[in-house]
Amino acid sequence: MFASSQGALAHPAASRGIPYSPRPMKSGSAQGVTAMFIAVAAFSFMDALLKLFAAHYPPLQVSALRALASLPFVILPLLVQGRLAELKVRRVGLHLLRGLLGVVMLASFVYALAAAPLASVYSIYMAAPLLIAALAAWWLGERADLGRWLAIIVGLIGVLVILQPRPGGLALAAGIAASISALCYALAVITARVLTRSENSPSMVFSFLLIVSVIAGGLALPDWVPIRAGDWLLIAATGGLGAIGQHYITEAFRHAPAAVVAPIEYTALLWGVGIDWVFWQVLPDGVILSGAGIIIAAGAYVAWREKITATHGSP
Repeated sequence: MFASSQGALAHPAASRGIPYSPRPMKSGSAQGVTAMFIAVAAFSFMDALLKLFAAHYPPLQVSALRALASLPFVILPLLVQGRLAELKVRRVGLHLLRGLLGVVMLASFVYALAAAPLASVYSIYMAAPLLIAALAAWWLGERADLGRWLAIIVGLIGVLVILQPRPGGLALAAGIAASISALCYALAVITARVLTRSENSPSMVFSFLLIVSVIAGGLALPDWVPIRAGDWLLIAATGGLGAIGQHYITEAFRHAPAAVVAPIEYTALLWGVGIDWVFWQVLPDGVILSGAGIIIAAGAYVAWREKITATHGSP
């Protein structure tokens, strides 16, 4: 989900699905790049559907529907292949923590989408990879040189540029919600990386979606809004787009090094701008684009440092 194995990048849209840290294998880079472009597009259109839902349903209800829509795409393939045993979890407490982070992550993201354009929310979410790099150094003991720390600080300054109060700018509540969502996503990715030491991918995906469905759904029940008849197909499409994005982002990291494909995830901002313009006739202002540019430049530097580290073995 934006994600290098070193935690340099992490896709903003993918984060609304399943925090995931794929393990890249160097093979067909062109195939990996193509797969990443498809994944980013799928996740971006999935987020556009979440924005549509956010206009009619409470954030927690949308979060629950998002998770529930994805569960069949996880369970059915395993059922057909006779692999349901792979859903068994070992570290229940850590799975629960990750699921709770997922509830906050999705609910705050949907809240931000209800009050702000997709591109504006994405602009802040671009800082998630930098937060992951910082948390990985702090909690997991991964090495980070001075250049990477400076890039992280610069990227966070870019977030402050976007959040600064101004007429016609990003609503402060939406900006704070997007920032909270990005932080929870980063924490969920770090938790997922710890879980990979003892858990398999199917159990991690299933437990995350199940916990989000149960907790977000339970919290949403008192204010539950009846689902409009025309939205059921869109809810199914949300799950389908999430499954497509998850498949292709996995293929991207399978066929190309993380340093090659992960920066492509920043094209989500272009998708966000395009979707905002086509469906809502809005465009981000110069301040948001400037802040996003600062964040992307900082993230690209961190990704470049990760590539140097992977190549030469030193930070």
